[in-house]
Amino acid sequence: MNSKIISQGILRAVGILAGILIVCYFLYQIQSVLAYLAIAAVVALVGRPLVLFLRRKLKFPNTLAVIATMLIMVGVFVGIIALFVPMISEQGKNLSLLNIDALQKNLNQLYQQVTEYLGASPIMVNEIIQETQIEKNILEGLDIGFIPNFLNSFLNILSSASIGLFSVLFISFFFLKDSKLFQNGLLMFVPKGKESGTVKSIDKINNLLSRYFVGLLLQLFVLFVIYTITLLIVGVENAIVIAFLCSLFNVIPYIGPIIGGALMIILTMTSFLGMDFSSVILPKAGYVLIGLAIGQLIDNFASQPIIFSNSVKSHPLEIFLIIIIAGLLFGVVGMIVAVPGYTAIKVILKEFLAENKLVKSLTQNL
Repeated sequence: MNSKIISQGILRAVGILAGILIVCYFLYQIQSVLAYLAIAAVVALVGRPLVLFLRRKLKFPNTLAVIATMLIMVGVFVGIIALFVPMISEQGKNLSLLNIDALQKNLNQLYQQVTEYLGASPIMVNEIIQETQIEKNILEGLDIGFIPNFLNSFLNILSSASIGLFSVLFISFFFLKDSKLFQNGLLMFVPKGKESGTVKSIDKINNLLSRYFVGLLLQLFVLFVIYTITLLIVGVENAIVIAFLCSLFNVIPYIGPIIGGALMIILTMTSFLGMDFSSVILPKAGYVLIGLAIGQLIDNFASQPIIFSNSVKSHPLEIFLIIIIAGLLFGVVGMIVAVPGYTAIKVILKEFLAENKLVKSLTQNL
């Protein structure tokens, strides 16, 4: 009898493991669909306050409110893309009229000014470059055959992006139109007796994450305004595009501002290529650095605390630790989804494990 029970237990465990592996393999195969669903859910959360405003304040029918919201969001997206068109066309024009000899002269001049300003001898730098054989390695690694592969990869990316954009818009429309659609899908996997608690948790998560994503957009907008003003004062070309691109990096906590700041300083220095390094390029880069510092101080001591305290109801130190842990475990993607994911987990724990001492201390502000 005991052997029969043990064998049945082993078979059941093997069956469960096999089922888990099959489910994981299936999810891996449809990871692009899951990504579309996740992005569409974020879009729906961002657009949800606008839909509610149109329905409650302006008395729009539900479908019309959703269509108006989607049109506004698509218009904003197209407007953002349109910001980059002048810069791309201008750069294309510059490349078509590019004087290679003048560019090489300007780069050599900038290189000499930087090395002299830093106190390094150009002869010493040239010796280091020759010893490391950087030029030789670059030439040996240059292969014309990468061009067809690059074009094929570009076309594949463009095709996937088009399909992904259409899929996200299509799914987002129905998520906004029927706010219970996502909820009903999750309830199919919830055991009986847990439906009411799950519904409460989903409603709470929707409210908190909607406020979080709207607050995040406000945070990026504040940085965008500060960066734009700074670049316009300094006189950098395409200031709006550069400011938008660099502020967008702040979606990645802690690392993003460093990347965006470095990119802004580099683009500022290259905007004044050919001018004197010590009297023009370095001071302008310094002004941009001051603007970056002001933007980050406002963001760290005003924008972020307001967003975290009013939207996700978490202490800044708590958020810091969660972001660091998620970054160590899952990289950059983990850092981006750490706050909304942690918020959802807290809401679920409070609903189903409210009596636990640790859960009480973590969710006391929810």
